[in-house]
Amino acid sequence: MFGFFHQHKSVVGSGLLKGAVDNHSHILYGLDDGVKTVEDSLEILAWLEEQGLSEVWLTPHVMEDVPNTTAAIRARFEELKAVYPGGLTLHLAAEYMIDNLFEQRLSARDLLFHGEDIVLVETSTMAPPINFWDVLEDMMRTGYRPLLAHPERYRYMQPDDYRRLHGMGVYLQMNLPSIVGFYGETARRRAMDLLDKGWYCMTGSDCHRFKTVRNQYTALELKKDMVRKLTPLMAGPSDRI
Repeated sequence: MFGFFHQHKSVVGSGLLKGAVDNHSHILYGLDDGVKTVEDSLEILAWLEEQGLSEVWLTPHVMEDVPNTTAAIRARFEELKAVYPGGLTLHLAAEYMIDNLFEQRLSARDLLFHGEDIVLVETSTMAPPINFWDVLEDMMRTGYRPLLAHPERYRYMQPDDYRRLHGMGVYLQMNLPSIVGFYGETARRRAMDLLDKGWYCMTGSDCHRFKTVRNQYTALELKKDMVRKLTPLMAGPSDRI
């Protein structure tokens, strides 16, 4: 038992969060299945700052079932910034489900970017949209770079799919809780494989609730070699972008 605690650290205890950037969260209140109230948003941000984070990207869902408009998201972001007293740098983007609404927004160039011309996208964890690869290629032709959220969680993906994504130049964002097994052993193994290959360019919490992210980040699950591999991704986008 002593050996386990000696070798394993939590995300918090590892020091990974010191100066880190959270590139994917649902902390912007009242827009999706994430945080519901401004008080909850402020509580989470205060805790993340206490753990040493420097920047947080707020990336609410946009999909047919949650058709947030760009204007509404921007307005809510300004409301949060007006009452946020902390020192974290807050950035705004969105997480777009690849569906008919996204194709409409893409065609209209009505998107919130995760950095210059980078668009955070996702699919169902169970099955891709029929035109998944076509949409990614359309984005690239338009001059946008897809940033695929939590690819380790897509049960339908095979090794050749990840290889194809990497070969296309699609950026990959790891959910940090995947490494501590929050989404199950299969997602954890896939995350480790993609990490070992060097195909991730950034990490994110995908935070929806304070209690959940606190539990994820304080679980004793990280070995020393895992901390070493994750460290280059924690300060924000790597030199692969």
